[in-house]
Amino acid sequence: MTTTTYFHYRTCNLCEAMCGIEVHHQGDKITAIKGDMDDPFSAGHICPKATALEDVYHDKNRLKRPVKRTENGWEEISWEQAFDEVADNLLKIQAQHGNNAVGIYLGNPNSHNAGSIIYAPALIRALKTKNRFSATSVDQLPHHFAAYFMFGHQLLLPIPDVDHTDYFLMLGANPLASNGSLMTAGGIERRLKNLKNRGGKLVVIDPRRTETAKLANEHHFIKPAADVFFLLALVNVLFNDDLVDVGHLEPLISDAHIHQLRDLVADFTPERVASQTGMSAGEIRRITHEFAHADSAVCYGRVGLSMQAFGGLCQWLMNVINILTGNLDSVGGAMFTQPAFDVVAFTSLTGQTGSYDRWRSRVRGLPEFGGELPVSVLAEEMLTEGDGQIKAMITVAGNPVLSTPNGAQVEKGLESLDYMVAIDIYINETTKYANIILPPATGLEADHYDVVFHVLAVRNSAKFSPAMVHIEDDRRYDWQIFQSLANILDKKRGGKAPNRKDYTRRMSLSQLLDFGLRVGPYGVNGGRKNRPDGLSLKRLHENPHGIDLGVLQPCLKERIVTPNGKINLIFDHVLVDLPRAKAVLDVPQDGHDLLLIGRRHVRSNNSWMHNSNRLMKGKNRCTVMINPHDAQTRGIDDGDVVVVSSRVGQVEIPAEITDEVMQGVVSIPHGFGHGRDGVQLDVANQYAGVSINDLTDDQAIDAMTGNAAFSATPVKVVCK
Repeated sequence: MTTTTYFHYRTCNLCEAMCGIEVHHQGDKITAIKGDMDDPFSAGHICPKATALEDVYHDKNRLKRPVKRTENGWEEISWEQAFDEVADNLLKIQAQHGNNAVGIYLGNPNSHNAGSIIYAPALIRALKTKNRFSATSVDQLPHHFAAYFMFGHQLLLPIPDVDHTDYFLMLGANPLASNGSLMTAGGIERRLKNLKNRGGKLVVIDPRRTETAKLANEHHFIKPAADVFFLLALVNVLFNDDLVDVGHLEPLISDAHIHQLRDLVADFTPERVASQTGMSAGEIRRITHEFAHADSAVCYGRVGLSMQAFGGLCQWLMNVINILTGNLDSVGGAMFTQPAFDVVAFTSLTGQTGSYDRWRSRVRGLPEFGGELPVSVLAEEMLTEGDGQIKAMITVAGNPVLSTPNGAQVEKGLESLDYMVAIDIYINETTKYANIILPPATGLEADHYDVVFHVLAVRNSAKFSPAMVHIEDDRRYDWQIFQSLANILDKKRGGKAPNRKDYTRRMSLSQLLDFGLRVGPYGVNGGRKNRPDGLSLKRLHENPHGIDLGVLQPCLKERIVTPNGKINLIFDHVLVDLPRAKAVLDVPQDGHDLLLIGRRHVRSNNSWMHNSNRLMKGKNRCTVMINPHDAQTRGIDDGDVVVVSSRVGQVEIPAEITDEVMQGVVSIPHGFGHGRDGVQLDVANQYAGVSINDLTDDQAIDAMTGNAAFSATPVKVVCK
């Protein structure tokens, strides 16, 4: 008897690259996962993570039905019982201690699921709490901060036009490992090689010679968290050497802001910043001139710049550099997408462009941004007694024990809770503290549309991926879990039926996706016109490889939502924070031993793909990289187990001696630290490693934005 092999086309949802994949399967048995050569966006590229979708699908540790923690261990319960118990316990705690006694944390994977992006807000609203947290404030919050204050919307993020630029200045980013970050670009290595082949130049500034740095035309070491001084000096040179030319942006910029900016950067000359950055004044000047004289250029930086004490200033300065050279909203520069499902346009119409400082955290008094508090305050809000203390938590596809600063303190906070709920598919380092875990169908079982990453893509496109297999009747999708919990909470509070305009309370995911596509810029009903050939969910079903919607086009004038319709080049928070940078400009190093930075590997994605044997097998990747000079002065040999300690904790980890990190710097990958008691991840526990966030400091934040300042954590390293 022969078995028919079917071909299922979808977008891999394991990172930001939106790579198209071709899944070969016989019923629910997967026989191969390959790159989809007909995908117009990724053109056949995939990375090793895509093949691991099979591992997630077949993972015996993956939960499929609700479980409850009992004295006899975890026990399966029905969805009805789970929803009732969760709602009753949360409402009981809120009745006794107030609405803010319940907190919620959303992890990184939520951005990769349309069900979470669209439906989680309904649950958040139903909880009526101000204690909301997410992975945003350990990652890209400074990007959103700059976008909100400069362009009027926290999601109006400029994207490098990598396919057309002549000069790519990249700081604190390693897209060959991340596959692109806030730069969705399937096949980024090919795109960067094409940049060089057409005579362009890639310059990487980073404390580590990363995989991307090795591909670049130039790599320059820079001291961790010193990027702000390099960027300020670059702006200084633009003014002093008469290189400022805003070009087509002139109608969108205030002349007064330009003159004010010149004065603000006057003290940050290349000579003044040389000792802080470790880069010579001559190199800074040369790079600035090359950037300004290129036919097109883009300045781009990611987590290495966001996760530091001046993350907000860094992201503002990169926008400033692109603006002053006329490279914002210009082909080959930093551009804005026009996605088919246009969340920027939808939220702009309803006034949901972002927010700042509507409330503050109870203990440290840090302001909210976009409805969330900085996750650095999560542990103290659980552990500090008094009115407003968090007594219960919901975590959604998140593992803050491993992904937020001072993870050991977060563990103590979770252990102290009266009640905890997790919406997750694993019993991991965080969810093991839950009373009930609600596991959604995921990956190949679920419909998929990249609501977020089409907004961040280097080319406009649209693609819908229907589920490969149907789930059993006693399973639930993430959107159904959010919808059910929100409705049950409201019902038990005595609320009325959902408002007809609250679509997430009464419509399915496919209905909402279809609606968004139809009214979007390319839709059947887009622009209030009826276009039979326009986009709809039906049309995407008919085009399983996706639809190419063209290159990025200048569009800022139409999309900007500041009150006066102009770029807000300078805003109050910059004026407050620049003196802080100036105050440390000439301050000598404080005598710390070494500065700790993180790193990422293409076969890893934070902590959530560590239960795949095909990704984890091979050479141990959880090592501390240390420069040969620093190793020699400490008597450390390659492979020695060393003790790395910081203000908040210490770990024991093998040393990897390499000149890929600059002197004075050590690097540990993030996402490890498995093997804790109660964690049911068989593969991850075999490759436990240590958590870098047992060393990072919850008190170290970017004062402007509240983002965690992971980079440049002072540490000591000694032989065990």
